[in-house]
Amino acid sequence: MIFLALYNIFISHAWKYSDDYKKVVSWLNEAQDEGLLTWKNYSVPVHDPLIDPTQPAGKTTLKNLLKNQISPASKVIIISGMYAAHSEWIDFEIDTSTDYDKYIIGLKPWGQQRIPSKVQDNATVMVGWNKDSLINAILNS
Repeated sequence: MIFLALYNIFISHAWKYSDDYKKVVSWLNEAQDEGLLTWKNYSVPVHDPLIDPTQPAGKTTLKNLLKNQISPASKVIIISGMYAAHSEWIDFEIDTSTDYDKYIIGLKPWGQQRIPSKVQDNATVMVGWNKDSLINAILNS
C-alpha cells in the first residue's frame, strides 16, 4: 500500500469570486481521487465562515481566527486575481503566511495579464491557471 503525504492547504481567495476557489478545490479533489496527493482544506469558504456573518466581530478576532487556519497549513495558495490587489484580507493572509514561513503558490487566473505585486513579491512560486501546474507546484515543493 502506498501512503501519500498529507498536504494541509489554505486557499486565499475573495468570497466575491468563489467560483475560482471552487475550481481550485475541484482540482485538488481530482488529484486526490487520482492518487496523486491527499489534502486537508484549511481555507475559509463563503459557505463555511469562521464566525456567524450575522454577528458583529472585530478585525482582531477575525485576524486571530485566520491565523489559526493558516498556521497548520503546509502550503498556501493565493488566487492572484486583480481583486487581490485591493483586498485587506488577502493582504493579511499573505503577510501571515510569510510570517509563518509558508510555501506560497501564486495561481494566475486564466487569461490574466497582470498580477498584483503583493502576490508576485511574496509567492514562493507562480503558476498558470491549470490543474497540472498547481499539483506539480504542491508536489515539487
